Amino acid sequence: MLVIAENPPQLFLTEKKCMTTLNHKSLLLAILATLPALQSATAQGTNDRPNIILIMCDDLGYGDLQCYNSKSIIQTPHLNQMASEGTRFTRFYAAAPVCSPTRGSCLTGRHPFRYGIYFANTGHLPQEEITIPELLKPLNYLSGHFGKWHLGTLTKTVNDANRGGVRGAKHFSTPAMHGFDESFVTESKVPTYDPMRAPLSANKNGWAPLDDKTESKFYGTRFWNHHLEEVTENLSGDTSKIVMDRVLPFIDQSIQAQKPFFTTIWFHAPHLPVVADAQNTNPYKEFSTYDRNYYGCITAMDQQIGRLRSYLQDHGIEDNTILWFCSDNGPEGSHGKAPGSAGGLRGRKRSLYEGGVRVPGILVWPNQAPNIVLDAPAVTSDILPSILDLLQLDYPDERPLDGISLLPILSQEVTLRDQPIGFQSAKQIAWHENDFKIYSSNQGKSWELYNLANDPSESHDLSDREPERLKSMVSKAKKWVESCSESDRGMDY
Repeated sequence: MLVIAENPPQLFLTEKKCMTTLNHKSLLLAILATLPALQSATAQGTNDRPNIILIMCDDLGYGDLQCYNSKSIIQTPHLNQMASEGTRFTRFYAAAPVCSPTRGSCLTGRHPFRYGIYFANTGHLPQEEITIPELLKPLNYLSGHFGKWHLGTLTKTVNDANRGGVRGAKHFSTPAMHGFDESFVTESKVPTYDPMRAPLSANKNGWAPLDDKTESKFYGTRFWNHHLEEVTENLSGDTSKIVMDRVLPFIDQSIQAQKPFFTTIWFHAPHLPVVADAQNTNPYKEFSTYDRNYYGCITAMDQQIGRLRSYLQDHGIEDNTILWFCSDNGPEGSHGKAPGSAGGLRGRKRSLYEGGVRVPGILVWPNQAPNIVLDAPAVTSDILPSILDLLQLDYPDERPLDGISLLPILSQEVTLRDQPIGFQSAKQIAWHENDFKIYSSNQGKSWELYNLANDPSESHDLSDREPERLKSMVSKAKKWVESCSESDRGMDY
């Protein structure tokens, strides 16, 4: 059952809890796995079930891709081709203007303020949350996660990345704890080339590639395999390629096992520090080191997306594979000083103005997903409900979801979204009702109102002109904020 998120959550257990919250979740998933319809589907085989790949890059701006901004000079032919073949969303939103919260929304369909991931490097994904891989297990899916994780620490003993080791042991939360069958991950950022190395005097923005003679130091973030063993081999060169080198064998294993797969590929590019080799920076020679590394690492990532698509085609599974691409938030740095582009939108990373959360969103599923440009708003929280709807799965309890199934919109049965989109980050709150948006920078003490259809750059505050609309939207937004607060207090579990 999908519960409208703006309403307060309903309790699944209203009496004294007779089991732990984790056992509650396990029971729900066990019941789901024994439903007759699913047993029948499993017995009939898996060839007709689509494979699902969710690609997310890190800090890519709305205006960085040529398929969103004709003035962009960044060469991304494979992403451009995806946009021309599939569905290109003009209003696709990351659930948050920073990394970790958005990633949690993808896997849970819920806003991260419901479970304590308020910002990057804050909190972790609780085991009580229900994820896409867990929901797909009854349908015999194999699930793999590759690249950046950023939803918890990966070691309790070794100093690693931002929080790994004893200092972040209470936030230990790995892909294996959330239904994934295979993984190759870092806790957080690494350089986008030679990810284990940094110059002795490293610039936070990045540097030219280091040759073998250059004295360097360990960057500080490790790759871990699914058994939480540190990976030390095949970690040289482009980081996107290093990640894809692990993705393709996992897909091959799924093919050999004749099982459908669900795969998240969360690239590190173009998060700082950006580094790219000469081949990928040559088209951008006239720019500064920072700029050409930024552009070059995106081009390198695009090459790996092309490699993935060729692999799917060569193995005869392209037509039965859903491929979804987006960014986790808007571009880093300030306009004019950093190379990432918000495409003329107001704000950047860390802001709930459009430039901080409106990101590229491309969906390709040959002969299934429509080849259209879609203006209806969508958000990363919609991914889980859409997958459930596609596979005719029910969500196992009544905790509120903040996303909706996009299938009616993709099929063009409807043109407007029937559930608003809420955002929270730091002291900011935003609330979208299709074309209209309200924004507060001070936890709801004051509000701005914009018509995004007429004013995507949010230049004209309409709060004085449309007080009734503002009042109605503020009332709904406050109810939703309280709903998130109740969830965060554990009421859903």
